[in-house]
Amino acid sequence: MTSSSALVLFSGGQDSTVCLAWALERYEAVETIGFTYGQRHIVEIEQRAVVRSKLATLNEAGRRLGPDTVLDLAALKSVSDTALTRETEITFAATGLPTTFVPARNLLFLTYAAALAYRRGIGTLVGGMCETDFSGYPDCRNDTVQALAHALSLGLDKPMSVETPLMFIDKAATWELASSLGGQKLIDLIIEDTHTCYLGDRSHRHPWGYGCGQCPACELRAKGWTAWQARKI
Repeated sequence: MTSSSALVLFSGGQDSTVCLAWALERYEAVETIGFTYGQRHIVEIEQRAVVRSKLATLNEAGRRLGPDTVLDLAALKSVSDTALTRETEITFAATGLPTTFVPARNLLFLTYAAALAYRRGIGTLVGGMCETDFSGYPDCRNDTVQALAHALSLGLDKPMSVETPLMFIDKAATWELASSLGGQKLIDLIIEDTHTCYLGDRSHRHPWGYGCGQCPACELRAKGWTAWQARKI
């Protein structure tokens, strides 16, 4: 375990839950931050409290879990026109990016998180961005994240690092990382309580968790689960 503290960008989804478990194993104190921005899958915010509560008692590392902050970024919806903030079809836009791409979302999330971290005396942000097995979002790429980390350090006149433990692994490896961090208890928590589905569907239960089973987020999660199960044989 390293010393000091970290602030985890925590949505209540699979990836951010694994990142939170990862941070709890490595830092003496861990806080979380989440955001509402008019997302269609607002149920993920409702699941955050459930997941945090269970992680706090999952193992000894859970004792390091500290305060949670949720910020309202409603303006993000007003300046975006995407399938995550509007009742529109999830498909690919003329840009080649999926319509679920919310421009600058991660840039804003990290910037607001850095502002809170500065006030709280925290020098490390942890996010679930991944460029190996993702939906094509340019703000999930390592170059983007680390460039912003550099800009934040300059703008705050204080070192601000951004750790992305999932950046270079696929979804199957994310399931494996969860297993190594918390065993079957963490796997069960991810399946039963986290939310990833872009449509906010928690009425359909699959072996990998709840969701519509057809949106890009569900497809990635299911694909990773199937690949991980195959690797275990």
